[in-house]
Amino acid sequence: MKRFPLSLLILVLVGMVCQAPAGASANPAPAEVELLLAGGRVLDGAGNDWVYRDIGISGDRIVYLGNARLDGVEAGETVDVSGLLLTPGFWDMHSHGNLSSEYGRQAIHKLYQGITTIITGVDGGGNHDMANLYERYESRGIAVNVARFVGHNRIRRAVMGRDDRAPTDGEMEQMKAMVRQAMEEGSIGLSTGLFYVPGTYATTDEVVELNKVNAEYGGVYDTHDRDLGAAYQSVGFDASVKEAIEIGERAGTPVIFSHYNPQGAHNYGRGPDAAALIEDARARGVNVMAAHHPYTATHSNLASYTIPDWARDGGQEAMVRRFDDPETAAKLDGQTAEMLAIRGGAEKLRFTTTRDGLNGRTLAEVAAEWELTAPQAVRRILRDGNAGVMNLDLYDAWNTRYLARRDWMMTCTDGGMPDGDGVVHPRSYGAFTKKLRRFAMDEGVITLPFAVRGMTSLAAAFLGFERHGLIKEGFYADIAVFNLDEIEDLATYEDPHQQSKGTVHVIINGRFAFRDGSPTGELPGRPLRRGLR
Repeated sequence: MKRFPLSLLILVLVGMVCQAPAGASANPAPAEVELLLAGGRVLDGAGNDWVYRDIGISGDRIVYLGNARLDGVEAGETVDVSGLLLTPGFWDMHSHGNLSSEYGRQAIHKLYQGITTIITGVDGGGNHDMANLYERYESRGIAVNVARFVGHNRIRRAVMGRDDRAPTDGEMEQMKAMVRQAMEEGSIGLSTGLFYVPGTYATTDEVVELNKVNAEYGGVYDTHDRDLGAAYQSVGFDASVKEAIEIGERAGTPVIFSHYNPQGAHNYGRGPDAAALIEDARARGVNVMAAHHPYTATHSNLASYTIPDWARDGGQEAMVRRFDDPETAAKLDGQTAEMLAIRGGAEKLRFTTTRDGLNGRTLAEVAAEWELTAPQAVRRILRDGNAGVMNLDLYDAWNTRYLARRDWMMTCTDGGMPDGDGVVHPRSYGAFTKKLRRFAMDEGVITLPFAVRGMTSLAAAFLGFERHGLIKEGFYADIAVFNLDEIEDLATYEDPHQQSKGTVHVIINGRFAFRDGSPTGELPGRPLRRGLR
């Protein structure tokens, strides 16, 4: 008989004794938990297939995973979730949600989609005074968790106005001090909107210098980069992506692209090229990822889509003065026409502004009614201020599905919390639900575990939030519960104000923010501080 060394036999026996069933708790089961979610199918957020688990919650943490009956775990309250799917709460990685308004802090559209954490201050718009903002959130209450970027556009405008020039040494030091203040007060990083005024006036080197301050705190660089493919007199999609990666690489920060997807009909089918730009950078060690939503329309503002940067130098009054000069206006009309052609024409711009006579109509329709050319109508509208607008069919549906399969792709709404009637982008109501329903469940573009991973643990880990994004003992109890048979996005471009279906419960920090298909009115959300030294 073959003899084994004693040391090897001991190792085998120890392994047999210590090995626990997959997914079982490594700690003794608690005798009692405050809340028990019993009998559900659990997707843990790591990309694994679902398993049956009871989830025990006490305080704001998950304290138990297992079979409560076999382990003798008692509960102060037990909720039967048999036949339902439980996931970590979703992370909206690029949100314009306004948690300061009375309506916005309820985050109703988010809860209906299973979203428990939103990322704000994006597109360069985040205020640097984080302490006061977070204090207001905590004192008044918010329904969802929030983490926030400090915005390059916001601080550049505060220091330099809307001028198309380089900062002086003193102005650069002021902007650095603002970034530093924000990071000291809990910001997760620096965001830019290099497509928008005044961010578009900044050089790569300017942004790198500010991002170096961000790097001192381990922050993330988030960007609406300079040219997603439809910018006027553009640098091109590829060069724009490379610039954003360079800004992170030179400063030493991770990089995340907002709503990453090449824009314009000339970029249809270029999803593989877009993916390769990120994957080449990752291959050389740059921590770069992206987020997107599943719609083909964008949503921004009329001035950014139709007026070249030079004409907006100095702000609204300076722009209107240029409108009043016949020679300049003629030049503008020609360039506006070129910009509209890149975006598919005036019939592809649909107004979301509440201004009389505009909402829900296309620029082409408004211009025809006024008996003006489209560029002339643009100038007439902008005299009274900017206007929200959707650009229909700017994204390619095939590109969107291709990019959804990348393992570095997260999900966002890129939307706010609209309150009222009228046409708005449906993404605020349905981005996450639509991705689950269409891409994962109906079309099989991605699997359900893969989709949930990108909406949960990938986001939390990328931003550096430990104990978030997984259904795991010791992690924060942010949990969404779904009826898979009923998951459906109902919001459309024509009828956008319709909440998503299929979400049964949403628990945030151990409390029900959404129960039995409706918001509870509870405000269990918290600011998540990251940038502190």
